[in-house]
Amino acid sequence: MLNELVISGVKMFKPSGEVETANIFISGDKISKITQGEVKGSNVIDGRGKFATPGLINAHTHASMTLLRSYSDDKALMDWLQKDIWPIEDKMTRKDIYCGAKLAAVEMIRGGTTAFADMYGPCMEEVAKVVDESGMRGSLSQGLISFADGEKKLAANVELYKNFHGAADGRITIMLAPHAIYTCPPDYLKKVVAAAQKLGAEIHMHMNETKTEIEDCLKNYGKRPFEVVAETGLLDCGMLAAHCVWLSDSEIDIIKAKKIRVAHNPGSNMKLASGIAPVTKLLAENVTVALGTDGASSNNNLDMLEEIRLAALLAKVDTLNPLAVPAAQALQMATQFGAEALGLQNIGRLEEGYKADIVLWNMQGVDWQPNYNPVSLLVYSANSSAADTVIVDGKILMENRELKTLDEEKIIAEFTACADRLTKN
Repeated sequence: MLNELVISGVKMFKPSGEVETANIFISGDKISKITQGEVKGSNVIDGRGKFATPGLINAHTHASMTLLRSYSDDKALMDWLQKDIWPIEDKMTRKDIYCGAKLAAVEMIRGGTTAFADMYGPCMEEVAKVVDESGMRGSLSQGLISFADGEKKLAANVELYKNFHGAADGRITIMLAPHAIYTCPPDYLKKVVAAAQKLGAEIHMHMNETKTEIEDCLKNYGKRPFEVVAETGLLDCGMLAAHCVWLSDSEIDIIKAKKIRVAHNPGSNMKLASGIAPVTKLLAENVTVALGTDGASSNNNLDMLEEIRLAALLAKVDTLNPLAVPAAQALQMATQFGAEALGLQNIGRLEEGYKADIVLWNMQGVDWQPNYNPVSLLVYSANSSAADTVIVDGKILMENRELKTLDEEKIIAEFTACADRLTKN
């Protein structure tokens, strides 16, 4: 842990969405003060030519799905899941989960992501290990499917919570994760509710992702997904709801009343042709809307800067309004709103007393010229490779593009061996 660190003379993204030049003082794991003027000292990072933002937060992903990147593309969601993805996921070992998550951590840190919400299969303790080793933050959960050892998986998610919630100096938090309404019927969801209430755990769940999901829910239960789930008591536990593409006005009312946080996944929704989430309507209702990449097999990357750009552009196309989701708001969705979505306290803002989760973006590239507005440039112009320095809890995870906590070359070699074995016929 660093005792004190200063980022001097850096342009910083303020919570208001404005930009100012300042010195950011870090003591331990927090931002201790923000000042103007000249700073001298031995433990100073020269921030000139850099743009400081809070660390990006990936509010919905499946980290170990890096193993399946490009394995199956250009298919409808249910065909993709049932015919290609679920069968190969059944073959994954503990080592596969670890290697897949570790490669994901490299990709995320290199792109300026400091925290992620991960929902995946068994062996999630391996992902917790990666969070610990990498220095990132992780909100982790085991995906629950009722018809495939549902009771056993719920018990494993409970054990994950008991063993890892608050671990790694508080950088690991745990949720319970019923996969979706079409894999977890109401009777099973009530069991999840009982477990969550006993633990004090919150919920991470796919909701209203596709039009077919809505049609099937209406056919099976006579109601829409949020209406069915609300009757189980699950929404009273606190929920991070991924996707939320096909929402009725009554469901938006439920989301608002129950303070559900939404993880918008524009890249994945576009690639799978799931539809366009009503983001502007949700934001107008003061619903917390964060951003996620989804898994690397449905996106196909973990580039949060790309999601920021897509979220801003897609909202404009959807509403035919160029004022919808301006650049500063899109960046807030990936930082401040992301922290709120994951239930993280004092994270997501560059403000005194907040955790020192910071990204310095190098503004020397041609895509940053001329530099009229750093926020606009980051959202609409820059590439994620501009992430120069990444700090979490006051600890440097990457500096001058050099990873400090992970051995990228070794990780790629181990990952490749896992992927080759997994997909070998």
